[in-house]
Amino acid sequence: MGLKDKAENKLQDLGGQGKEAAGRATDDHELEAEGRGDQAESKVKDAGEKAKDALGDVKDAFKK
Repeated sequence: MGLKDKAENKLQDLGGQGKEAAGRATDDHELEAEGRGDQAESKVKDAGEKAKDALGDVKDAFKK
């Protein structure tokens, strides 16, 4: 996984946490749900990047 992708995913996760907290503090259920959604999307992206990395490792193993 590239450093840029990791950073973008982490920023999205942190932004989602902020939205969730702000929604909870202001009793805005829509904002809170949006924050949870941003966090979930970030985790899915991380999983996809890790899968790509694993496939690359497998390909590299067969090249040797």
